[in-house]
Parts: sequence; structure tokens; C-alpha cells
Amino acid sequence: MNKRQLRIVYMGTPEFAVTPLKKLIEKGYSVVGVVTNPDKPAGRGQKIKESPVKIFARKHNLPILQPEKFRDPKFLEELRNLKADLQIVVAFKMLPEVVWAMPPRGTFNLHASLLPDYRGAAPINHAIINGEKKTGVTTFFLTHEIDTGSILFRREVPIAGNDTAGELHDRLMEAGAELVVETTDAILSNSYRLINQHDLVAPNQPIKKAPKIYKNDCRINWLDSAEKIHNLIRGLSPYPAAWTTITNKDESLQLKIYASEKELTDHHYSPGEIITDHKSFVKVACKNGLINLLEIQQAGKKRLTTADFLRGFPTIDQWHCLIDE
Repeated sequence: MNKRQLRIVYMGTPEFAVTPLKKLIEKGYSVVGVVTNPDKPAGRGQKIKESPVKIFARKHNLPILQPEKFRDPKFLEELRNLKADLQIVVAFKMLPEVVWAMPPRGTFNLHASLLPDYRGAAPINHAIINGEKKTGVTTFFLTHEIDTGSILFRREVPIAGNDTAGELHDRLMEAGAELVVETTDAILSNSYRLINQHDLVAPNQPIKKAPKIYKNDCRINWLDSAEKIHNLIRGLSPYPAAWTTITNKDESLQLKIYASEKELTDHHYSPGEIITDHKSFVKVACKNGLINLLEIQQAGKKRLTTADFLRGFPTIDQWHCLIDE
């Protein structure tokens, strides 16, 4: 069997899943169908929005399936009729066994971490929030429990001290696309060795998790260290973004913080106190230093550099960040 004979069904939804699909096609693989999320209304106008994977698939004339439910008999029949030898899943929903066990060569998933660490919905964010110096991408065969299947390949990707989740996302997307092709090549030639995830867990070492992130997880605690706050801000940038509430005697406002610098220094300020020169910087005091806010967004307004923000908010030093909410 050669590349053109290996029938692949590809499953994914967001931009992260587009690059691996594009790379497979460029390398000459035969993608006989794409499964992606149903179209849904989005934004203030609630206009119907197609997934990035669907948009790409349509441009390349690939058959598209958009099931509401994976156990729907009609969808399962359509999927069987594609006669896939292999299914590849990137940034998609949890699949039932009736789907992932269908092709003879199995179904493998690309995950944006070095499994077994950072299983879950938000591995990129949590790796930065936790101050990791490296992460990576992993391919593994799907099984019943999420992100626990036998590993095919892993590839490390370094994390720099000021990387944001958005920047790391893009690097992992490129590394992941290469790993998907490498994995497909190995499955085609039957030249791979499976690794049980349990064999990669050190004794008495807990597996790091990457659960879904909710709004309250994004709130900055100014009693934390400068390092922890800086990591939270960059780990949530550009989405969903770290936030804080500022208040004065009369009102409160919510600010999202997209970029920051940490200054480790002794100071006499109270945690949450705001320091500014009214022209170029806004800093907030924390446990062991200051956080220099570089990009700020007031609720309902545009994301701004600090200098632009100060032009529209000259009284920021009369406010302070709430500690407990």
C-alpha cells in the first residue's frame, strides 16, 4: 500500500487542526473525508460560522461530515461508506468506540503536550501557567479514557520565559503537523513501537492535568508572586485572557491583561496598588515585586497598549485592584 492508497478520514475543528490536514495533503496522502463540528451562530450578529477545518476542506473539495451526534446511525453509515484505513483526530471532541474502532489501522490523536502530563482540554495554557520550560506534541492511539492511549511519537518544544499561549500554540501547531505526517508514515510502513503511558510516569510523581479553564480561573490574585501572576497572564493570552477588577470610591471596572513584564523588587506598596507615570507605564504591586501591564482592555472597549490606555484613563492611579472578590 502507498500513500495514495491509504484512505484517511480526518477529524478536527479549530485552526490548530488545519495545518496538519494541509501537511498531509501536501505530502500526497489521500484524505477521503473530513469530520468537523456543525456550523453554529457566533458573535454579536449571531451569523452562522463554519469551522476553520470545514473552510479548508471545502476549498480542497474534500467530503465533509458534520454530525450532531456521533452515534447517529446515518452518520455512522456515511462514515463506513468512506472506507477509511486510518482516522486522524486533531483538536476534536471525545469519540465513542464505535467511531474510533472503525478503521482497520486504528484512530490516532494529536495532543498538544508531552503525554502523560497535561491531559485535558487546555494543555497549552496550563503548561505556561505552571511555568514549564518545555512542552511538546504527542500522537497516540485512541482508547476509552481521554488522552490515555498508547503513545506513538512525542516531540519536545521549548517554552521561553515570555512566551504567550498564542505564540506557543502556533509553534506547537507546526510541530504537530510534522508529527502527524511522521506518525502516518510510520503506520503506513508498520514501523512504530507503542509506549504505554504508565511507563513514562515516575514513581510518586503525580500526572499534571490540563482541565478546561473557566472565567474565575483567569482572575489575577495580587497576593501571588510576580512570577505566578506573569505566568498566568501570558498563559491566558490572547484567550481567554487574565483579568482583574479595579475600583475607586464610586465604581468598579473589569480589565483584561494581555501582556506584562515582571519586576522582582522590594517595595513599600500594598498588593493591588496601582503605580503610573500617566504617560507610559501602569504597574501593579504584588507579593514580591511589580507587574508592568503592557496591553490592557477595559470591558466593552478595544485592546490597547498602556500608553494608549492612559490617554483615555488618566486617573488610573486613583483606583486599585481588588484583592478578594
